[in-house]
Amino acid sequence: MREPAERAVERTLGGRLWQLAGLAAVAGLAWTARDVPAALGGRLTGARAQRAARSPQFRDGTFHNRVPTRTMPGGDSGRNLLRELLFGQQRRRPTAPVPLLRPAPAPTTDVDRELNVVWYGHASTLIEIEGQRVLVDPVWSDRCSPSAVVGPRRLHEPPVRLDELPTVDAILISHDHYDHLDMATVRELVRRQSASFLVPLGVGAHLDRWGVPDDRIVELDWSQGHRVGGLEITATAAQHFSGRGLRRDGTLWSSWVVAGAHRKVFYTGDSGYFDGYAEIGAEHGPFDLTLMQIGAYDRAWPGIHMFPEEAVAAHLDLRGDLLVPVHWATFNLALHDWSEPVDRLWAEAKARGVRLAVPRPGERVVADDPSPVDGWWQTVA
Repeated sequence: MREPAERAVERTLGGRLWQLAGLAAVAGLAWTARDVPAALGGRLTGARAQRAARSPQFRDGTFHNRVPTRTMPGGDSGRNLLRELLFGQQRRRPTAPVPLLRPAPAPTTDVDRELNVVWYGHASTLIEIEGQRVLVDPVWSDRCSPSAVVGPRRLHEPPVRLDELPTVDAILISHDHYDHLDMATVRELVRRQSASFLVPLGVGAHLDRWGVPDDRIVELDWSQGHRVGGLEITATAAQHFSGRGLRRDGTLWSSWVVAGAHRKVFYTGDSGYFDGYAEIGAEHGPFDLTLMQIGAYDRAWPGIHMFPEEAVAAHLDLRGDLLVPVHWATFNLALHDWSEPVDRLWAEAKARGVRLAVPRPGERVVADDPSPVDGWWQTVA
């Protein structure tokens, strides 16, 4: 039988081991969370705050949509979103790997009238227009979250690495949500590219905290434009909201018009359907190509994300020619089936006679000669 002294030593050693294990766990959590405070971004201060305060969209300390818009899930009677999230029967992930392509070489004829897009997944898209390249809402991280270990994870890898991107002339950000503005991607683009970041008012505070040089940050209010070579890039209205932490609507959100001498592209950013699309179409259209948000919708937040049928209606309001859907396939952000947005979009486009291209991630769409829609997603849904 062991002596009491031996048992005391055992207890002491065991207690110390548990203490060490606890300290190691705390240290591990601290290590994995080390970038979270920076990822939350910056705050409006100084000249940036003064400029925001002069915006017609800014009042009472925050930015606003043109009409009151519900940005949190509403009270659908008898509906439990959390229960649906955990136990719903929706097929919210593909059943097989999403097919990825490496972009084929761009056409080299008639560059002055060139218009192509390369969709990398979710909203990340490269616009090739009249010899210039504009990168939209680039997110290359594994999760759209302030944390590298929790939050929505990619359903497919990026089809190309960031260091494989061509030199771009401008980088557009539509708003500061994590699936559109990613700290790690921004920092890598600062190292590898020299282009300016064009952002809605206030978003520059995040970029400033992440080390983007001030001379590479261009902040715009709705209806304000900026010249990039032969392109006029204009921030236009959207119906959405912003926020990376507990504070909401401290930065503006926008859609974008990219106009060359001959070709024009519209990008929705995130937005509900609203009469602003017809106004943008009247002022800036017609558009050769529209990049339309089609995913992450729900009847609990109808004012801030469009349903697929509304994306087709907005495309027509904008006087668009070719519609290319974005904001689907890559991150699981809503309760609908993974393939539902594009199935509904395809049906509505056929019903309303809208030209449609649905690329695989990494596939280049040539606006004047797009590949026919082939339903590729249905083989992995």
